Amino acid sequence: NIVYDLNIPLPSLNEQKQITNFIYSKTAKIDSLISKIQSQISKLQEFRESLISSAVTGKIKVAQA
Repeated sequence: NIVYDLNIPLPSLNEQKQITNFIYSKTAKIDSLISKIQSQISKLQEFRESLISSAVTGKIKVAQA
């Protein structure tokens, strides 16, 4: 079989572990950033709802253009 005859170079076990650790580290940072962004979006949505509610109930004045 041609596939079995292929010589595919692999990094050493130590290098594989370094690559894995690097990927895990970057993935953790990305996950943290996603979580922070989702939290900010949630807070902005709450603020928007509060602002609309305040405008509708007359708690704040809305200037007309």
